[in-house]
Amino acid sequence: MNRIDGRVALVSGAGRGIGAATARKLAEAGGKLVVTDLEAPEATAAAIRDAGGEALALAQDVGDEAGWEKTMAAAEKTFGALHIAVNNAGVYISGRIEDSTLEEWHRLSRVNQDGVFLGTKWAIRTIKKHVGPDTVSGAIVNLSSIAGLVGSPLTALYSMSKAGVHLFSKSAAMECGRFGYNIRVNTIHPGVIATTAMATQVFDEFSARAGRNDNERIKERMRALHPIGRLGHEDDIASGILFLVSNDSSFMTGTELVVDGGYTAQ
Repeated sequence: MNRIDGRVALVSGAGRGIGAATARKLAEAGGKLVVTDLEAPEATAAAIRDAGGEALALAQDVGDEAGWEKTMAAAEKTFGALHIAVNNAGVYISGRIEDSTLEEWHRLSRVNQDGVFLGTKWAIRTIKKHVGPDTVSGAIVNLSSIAGLVGSPLTALYSMSKAGVHLFSKSAAMECGRFGYNIRVNTIHPGVIATTAMATQVFDEFSARAGRNDNERIKERMRALHPIGRLGHEDDIASGILFLVSNDSSFMTGTELVVDGGYTAQ
């Protein structure tokens, strides 16, 4: 179940958080990992190697197209192929629409949208060389968010960036299917994942806006929005990503996996 033995997988934003947890999970499932971040995520790669796996760490700015070409070339040079790509790198900005700046939007969209576009483009170009109609499918997973499905105040720019990832990925899945590439493209939509740096940023900002230095109170309010009774953990999302890239989801493409403790069920 949920094995990717011998397949080569790339995870962006793998220096910490969901990206690091996903890289470790895919390696445990038998994958060979290319892990990237703004600074080469050597700690993630070392943890994989220490556990007996194979990993290559690379520095990468996901908004730089030339960097993507180099990353794909390095993956093929090191492991001989690429079969899986997880476009995880992302940033978060909040604030009232009326107070937000175009510069903030450009900074957000460069990572959350340009990075996913370029990562998907170069993943398709590379993966299609190493899969075919008689092989296990290639797989791309793009990280969206519950913010890409439902609205909330103070997160309009972030929501716009993640909603774009959602529909872009559906179109990418249609192209890959219609052109016979044997590459599946899906999105995953996390709820609030309490153990990430992004969640800490959210707690800090909302606490400051409430005029309190009380992150625990904000966490309790966030927890109450998740009917399952808790906030998420990085491994909750990593497990969902592993499912989407494994052959256990071989009939899934162009769809979304919502891992949110029931947040959007309300």
